[in-house]
Amino acid sequence: MVQAADENRVDVDALMPPSMALKAEAVGVAKASMAADRLFVLAVLAGAFIAHGALFAIVVGTGSDALPFGVGRLLVGAVFSLGLILVVIGGAELFTGNNLIVMAWASGKVSAGAVLRNWAIVFVGNFVGALGTAVLAWLAGVHTLAGGAVGWTAIGIAQHKLALGFGEAVALGILCNTLVCLAIWLSFSARTTTDRILAIVPPVTAFVASGFEHSIANMFFVPMGMLAEHTAGGSHFANQWGSFFTANLLPVSIGNIIGGALLVGAVYWFVYLKPRRSAGLEP
Repeated sequence: MVQAADENRVDVDALMPPSMALKAEAVGVAKASMAADRLFVLAVLAGAFIAHGALFAIVVGTGSDALPFGVGRLLVGAVFSLGLILVVIGGAELFTGNNLIVMAWASGKVSAGAVLRNWAIVFVGNFVGALGTAVLAWLAGVHTLAGGAVGWTAIGIAQHKLALGFGEAVALGILCNTLVCLAIWLSFSARTTTDRILAIVPPVTAFVASGFEHSIANMFFVPMGMLAEHTAGGSHFANQWGSFFTANLLPVSIGNIIGGALLVGAVYWFVYLKPRRSAGLEP
C-alpha cells in the first residue's frame, strides 16, 4: 500500500536548473517543428496579449506622475506583466521568448533554418496581433479616457521610443530580453499556474520599470501613440512609420535576440546541456 501511494504521488517541488534546461530544449524542439498555420495564429494571440499588457500599463501610468518616481514605475511594470502571463499560461508564441529555441539548436535537435522560420513567422504574427489591438483600442476610444490624458500618455511613450539612438535602442533591447527570457526560464521550474505567475512578474516588472525596450510591446506602443496623435490633430508622427521600423524596431529586435538567445539561452545551454553532450548522454 505504501509503495502504491508513492507511485501515485504528484511531485510539486520546483524543477532544478538542469531539469529546466532539458525542458527548455524539449519546448524548443516542439516550437521549431510546429505547423506554420498554427504557429502564426498563436503568434497573433501573443502579440495581442502583450498589447493588452501594454494598454493596461498606459492606463495605469496615466497620472502616475503624482506618485514618487520609483513607485509609479513599479506599478506600471507590475501591470504590464499581464501580457507575458497571458502568453505563458494561455499558450501563445512570442518572438522574444522564442529566442530560447537556440538551446535546442545548440544541442543539434533542430536546424538553424527551423529556428529562423519560427522567428520569422512569429515576428510577423506578433506584429499583426499587436497592431490589430492598437487599432481596436483606438476605435474603442480608450485614448479618450481621463479627458484624453490616456492618449497623451501614449503619445509621450511613442515619442520617447522614436527618439532613441540606434545603439541605445540595441542596448535597451539586450537588457530587456535578458529579463524576459529569464522570466520564461524561471517559469520552466514551475509545477503550478501560481508558480508560473510568481516567476514571471518580478523580471517583467523590472524591465518595464527600468525603461528597457521590448520589440513586441513597441509594436503596440508606437502605433497607439501615432493613432492617438492623429485623433488629437497633431503632426509629430507624420511620415515616421519608416523611422519606427529602422530606428526602433530593428535595433530593439537585434538587442532582444542578443539578450535572449545569447545571454540567456546560450549561457544556460553551455552550463547545463553541453556537458551532457560531452559525456555522451545525448544522441
